[in-house]
Amino acid sequence: MTRLALFDLDNTLLAGDSDHSWGEFMVANKLVDGDYFKQQNDQFYADYENGCLDMYAYGAFALQPLTQYSKAELASLHYRFMHEQVIPMVLPKGQQLLKQHREAGDKIIIITATNDFITYPIAKYLGVDTLIATTAEQVDGQYTGQITGTPCLQEGKISKLKDWLDKTDLSLIGARFYSDSFNDIPLLQEVDEPVAVDPDDKLRAHAQACGWPIISLR
Repeated sequence: MTRLALFDLDNTLLAGDSDHSWGEFMVANKLVDGDYFKQQNDQFYADYENGCLDMYAYGAFALQPLTQYSKAELASLHYRFMHEQVIPMVLPKGQQLLKQHREAGDKIIIITATNDFITYPIAKYLGVDTLIATTAEQVDGQYTGQITGTPCLQEGKISKLKDWLDKTDLSLIGARFYSDSFNDIPLLQEVDEPVAVDPDDKLRAHAQACGWPIISLR
């Protein structure tokens, strides 16, 4: 039986948040109205940390700049973003953990609230073929500035994972899920082997109360 090895991305496999960092990258490169965008980007990230993020409002904010560029221009920007911001955040211990699961024959999935425009190239860089993420809507190959479908946050991660499982012959039996965030407690409770990774204070307290393993990849 193939077991699932599920990984959150930001602050789990990465020493930072790729979504927030993309906003900072756009500000630094004057691709957006700097002061306003930075304030809003920071506020939405604080909402995420507090568990009250409105994903549709955040999606409309964060994805709107994508509508201004062609696919080729966005690919070029993302390439720079990867090399300037993301690759320095990749945790070597996280890469080693992915390797261990790969060698064990497990099915590795990155499951993240961050949209697929940002995270697909990151998953590819990490050698992970399956990504479940919030979907940035496209029409005729152009981003619309909105998200589509269920946001991949909190209980939404369970919904999107089950939708994916329905298309496979795999199940959650024996599945392990690694995450840093209390936002992921719903999915952590669904798997047989929840693991808290460098957890925030709320997840640490919950993991300790439940007897879940707590590890560090830092």
